[in-house]
Amino acid sequence: MNHPVRRSVRRPALVTAWALACAVALTSCTAGPAAGPGRATTTPASADPASRPGLKPFYGQRLRWAECDTEGYACARLTVPRDYDDPGNGETFVLPVARAEAGKPERRIGSLVYNPGGPGAAGVQSLEEGMDEAFGRAARDRFDIVAFDPRGVGASVPALTCTASDDEAEGEEDATEPSVSEGVAPLHPRTEEERTAADEGARAAAEDCERHSGGLLRHVGTQDAARDLDVLRAALGERELTYLGWSYGTSLGTAYAELFPRRVRAMVLDGAIDPSLDWSQRVLSQSAGFRRSVDDYADHCAEVAGDSCPADSPDAIRALIERLYTRAEREPLPVSEDSSYAEYGGMDATAVLDAVSMAMYTPEDQWEPLSRALAAADAGDATALGALDEEEEPAPTEEDPAPEDTGGGTEEESGAEDGAATEDLTPVDNEGAALTAVNCLDVPHPRDLDAYWDALPRAEKAAGVYGTAGVTAELTCRGWPSGDRTPHRVDADGVVPVLVVGTTGDPSTPYEEAVSLAGQFPGGMLLTYEGMGHTAYGRGDACVTEKVDAYLVGLKPVRPGATC
Repeated sequence: MNHPVRRSVRRPALVTAWALACAVALTSCTAGPAAGPGRATTTPASADPASRPGLKPFYGQRLRWAECDTEGYACARLTVPRDYDDPGNGETFVLPVARAEAGKPERRIGSLVYNPGGPGAAGVQSLEEGMDEAFGRAARDRFDIVAFDPRGVGASVPALTCTASDDEAEGEEDATEPSVSEGVAPLHPRTEEERTAADEGARAAAEDCERHSGGLLRHVGTQDAARDLDVLRAALGERELTYLGWSYGTSLGTAYAELFPRRVRAMVLDGAIDPSLDWSQRVLSQSAGFRRSVDDYADHCAEVAGDSCPADSPDAIRALIERLYTRAEREPLPVSEDSSYAEYGGMDATAVLDAVSMAMYTPEDQWEPLSRALAAADAGDATALGALDEEEEPAPTEEDPAPEDTGGGTEEESGAEDGAATEDLTPVDNEGAALTAVNCLDVPHPRDLDAYWDALPRAEKAAGVYGTAGVTAELTCRGWPSGDRTPHRVDADGVVPVLVVGTTGDPSTPYEEAVSLAGQFPGGMLLTYEGMGHTAYGRGDACVTEKVDAYLVGLKPVRPGATC
């Protein structure tokens, strides 16, 4: 989705993933390593990458910590090879790392590394904004909570971008008022004209990424990020990895477990992505999840949002949402002049669907403002609807990004003294670019345009406009570089029992995928959270917190059928 992955202080659900719809431009809306039948292509566990001469400098790093810009957190930098097939070519990524120290250092077990989602979420920024508070007290007391920006993401050096810098933009076009499209993007492109427009928009988005980040696009996949995670484990001085991944973070964790099954101490995957699904199956799974969640919103709005509900019955709420989609397909919904959608003439149907879908992530926080915004949009003003996701965006920065490369992988380059570990770590707002780049590289997509149009009827039957919009969003990946992974079931022989957490009403990573993923891991365990919203751990349920922390701290298994 071309919507920035949102940040939150206490809610991991807001730092996730791949919501189904696209905002103004089209990008990929899937996530995670590629999937489907067959076996994964992995490095044999016996071939220890740390023993490869070209990787020894990277594995020999020790992080040099300095105080972050945010008090209470320590920051460092980790150097990893850009190309693991040619690690000595001098090209690297330098990844920001941050930690919150264990609350009871005398009882410290080690480091607990997490990924907050995306792909595209900047881990360091999420930690500095208080993401450690999403962990249970038992986990915070016994572990250093560690986050990092994956390669190409956030303040990684270099970082992905699909847009021109200010200087480049001035050279590419004159300073003119943004043009307003004469038409609107339909949620289900049916005519040849609509499909041509959708394809051209997707191709333009892909070309922008190639133009501005072409040298990086083949090096930002989840397989390489999982190898980086092992270098981080070594740099932290850990013999085994303790890990928690939310949403896309489950894909990263799964890839790590496949590559390094005997290096896992404990692993929690919350909001699971099933690697056995191909691109179209992923679209149908997720879009059906969003459609169910919107139905849940209509059914339970009165319980959660009270008098703010935009209509007085579930059927009336559904009718209102459908009415907005229909109106927005004919003409963008009006917004105020200071709205970010004003330059596009208002909110078109995909933007409206995007806003509604994103509000399904945390009902406890988002359903009330969504309800008020829907009522206002139905009355003729969609400004609040377009602003739903803008409340937590960080203030812009004028700092220049770090230089593109530092080279090498020695201990001296893994951090710096005198506070330099925080230098050049200002996050880059590149979440949309990273979302597209990682998804398209990880998940094989057909080159034939007809394959997407052929998928539309199935998507409409399975999930209505949520399905057709999801298929159209995949068009960006049609001409994208592809990795060497194919759809597969998990291949992680020798890994310890992995704990998968699934939420029955999860919109973005449907519960069925958690059931499937837990069954694919040898000895995999499933913890079911009966509730609505995206992910479970860190959203306030004491039962989930207790069971997850007991596993992370004491390796206590979760019994079959465990439910919270």
